[in-house]
Amino acid sequence: NADAKPLPALSTEMKELATRGKAGKLKPEEFQGGSISISNLGMYGIDFFSAIINPPQPCILAIGGASTQIRIGTPGAAEDLPPASLKDARQVTIMSVTLAHDVRLIDEDTAATFLRTFQTYISNPGLLFM
Repeated sequence: NADAKPLPALSTEMKELATRGKAGKLKPEEFQGGSISISNLGMYGIDFFSAIINPPQPCILAIGGASTQIRIGTPGAAEDLPPASLKDARQVTIMSVTLAHDVRLIDEDTAATFLRTFQTYISNPGLLFM
């Protein structure tokens, strides 16, 4: 029912669940029956990794670390076009995200749509409040 909760309420609930989970005090119904797992090793300095699915969940999202890079070119322009000039240089933050999924349960089109939607929201967090 996360889609019906405001973002601050989700944040508070996740912190409470994480605290109880670390203490080994979660009830089975609080960690079973989910549809996706999230593994975040980025906070430990890992830039990229692939996570292993936790059955019976059909997928797991592996979150890597964020890094700052310099990109030259117009945002959204084709990568193979030469930049107009060095004035098009900009600093960007890049984060790796990998989705492992069981293709018997989630097809490639659905997985790709999920990742595109995730990218939209992570790139424009203000959309979460709309």
